Amino acid sequence: MNQDKSIKSRMEQSMKTHISANEATYGPQQYKTFAGALTAFFSEECPQLGGMRTRQVLSSTIISMVNKFYPETSHLKQGQTPWVTTDKNATKSYGKKINQTPLVSVILDLVRAEDIQERKDGKKLRDIKKEAVARVLKQSYKQGGCMTSVELAILLKISPPTVGKYIKEWELEHNEVLPRRGSIHDMGPTLTHKKIIIEKLFIKKLSVQQVSRETYHSFQAIQRYISKFKQVLICYKKGMNINEIAKVIGNTSRLIKEYEAIILEYKDRGFVLEQIINTDAKVDSQYETIVNDLNSQKN
Repeated sequence: MNQDKSIKSRMEQSMKTHISANEATYGPQQYKTFAGALTAFFSEECPQLGGMRTRQVLSSTIISMVNKFYPETSHLKQGQTPWVTTDKNATKSYGKKINQTPLVSVILDLVRAEDIQERKDGKKLRDIKKEAVARVLKQSYKQGGCMTSVELAILLKISPPTVGKYIKEWELEHNEVLPRRGSIHDMGPTLTHKKIIIEKLFIKKLSVQQVSRETYHSFQAIQRYISKFKQVLICYKKGMNINEIAKVIGNTSRLIKEYEAIILEYKDRGFVLEQIINTDAKVDSQYETIVNDLNSQKN
């Protein structure tokens, strides 16, 4: 019995020695990676960061960011380009510094084969760039990004005011809001979307949920537009001028002028303003929302 225990003990010791030798031989190879290099760098140059576990977590995070912002480019098509932009889910905050804002990497179709054919067919460069503005904004949003006019100006080699003009024209032509930071995060003087949202709500009688999806605005933002438009409309019906309405509602005269322009257009088109005032925006039930979501995914 004692002899058996002795043999077993020697075997276990031999196994441990073998494992220890393997670990000593091959263990260091595990650290000969980018993650290992980062961990060694932090250990040597930034010892104040903490212990080994903290440095490994930091290294892993950096590697994830590298993979995110420097994707493989071998699969890129001709005319595509990677671009880093604002995360569309970033909390809205006018004047927020960019170094406080989450970013994402997206792949954009800057030039398509169709663009070459369209130039060959004589299509105006202006119209091609207008379509490019819409395409890039949609592609960025679909991949989790939210671009600005300045970014588009850099990519398309045009000025920011020209980008703004193209966006406004495209939105009016298609009665659709393009997803950009000015509208998604309520930043800057993005104004065309107000008219489109009000048109969809009060003239086309779409639900708040449908308008929210189609215009890339939150439910709360849609509700604000409803409230503000009705306030201006009621004041207008009372015969108040722009400055009086601005003072009562607590907004700028410029904003009131924009709402007034929408009201005057509806009046010219023969819509009864009192009916709009008394119309409540439609809100889908939970069941209707699910059905509409499924239908929009099919389309």
